[in-house]
Amino acid sequence: MKRYFFALVALSALLPLAAGCGKYDYSKHLSEIRSDLFSAETEEFSVVLSCVSREHPYLSDGVAAPRGDLCEIVLTSPEHTDRTYSVTVLGETEWGGEMSFRNVRGDWFYSQGVTSFPEGSVSLRISWEDGETEVAATSVKTENTLSCKEALARAVEEEKALVKSMTREGAFRGEFYVRLLRRDKNYYYVGIVNEAGETVSLLLDAESGEVLARRPKRQ
Repeated sequence: MKRYFFALVALSALLPLAAGCGKYDYSKHLSEIRSDLFSAETEEFSVVLSCVSREHPYLSDGVAAPRGDLCEIVLTSPEHTDRTYSVTVLGETEWGGEMSFRNVRGDWFYSQGVTSFPEGSVSLRISWEDGETEVAATSVKTENTLSCKEALARAVEEEKALVKSMTREGAFRGEFYVRLLRRDKNYYYVGIVNEAGETVSLLLDAESGEVLARRPKRQ
């Protein structure tokens, strides 16, 4: 019995050491994630639905607050700026509403909290004063697209010195933004924000993880 007791004591002493050897989980410091984009185009407009998980309140303060999931829909129609658009996401449960025109960007915007994100493709009904149409928006991701966690890991590896300088008493003191982007191909934006709200921004190739740009540039 004594031998069994001392074995338990020795094991309990080793457990904290074993836990300390584990790899640090930087994903718990994610304050914004844009994990997927669904895109569709017609002759009259283009529309993109973004899957976003974002902290609330949304502040660049180096602290990741609890996140909520939402879908953001942006519609661009350069030749029909006088229209009023509404969007409906079709499926077992339909949701949507009237879109707001953003003068600065020249597009229409709609956002709504969700309990789950679409996968693969999503059907949208776009309505305006004298017409409507349905489109299938498909994900821009491919089998070679890195996950957001993989993009974050690549950024942390690239910015070892910075991340180390933001770590005190074994805890990281900052927050991350990871956003999937689509231009001519897929990219990831990764923002690393310290407690003063200062941000180091990285642009990554979404397949290879190669860092293509950094702001501010290294001295």
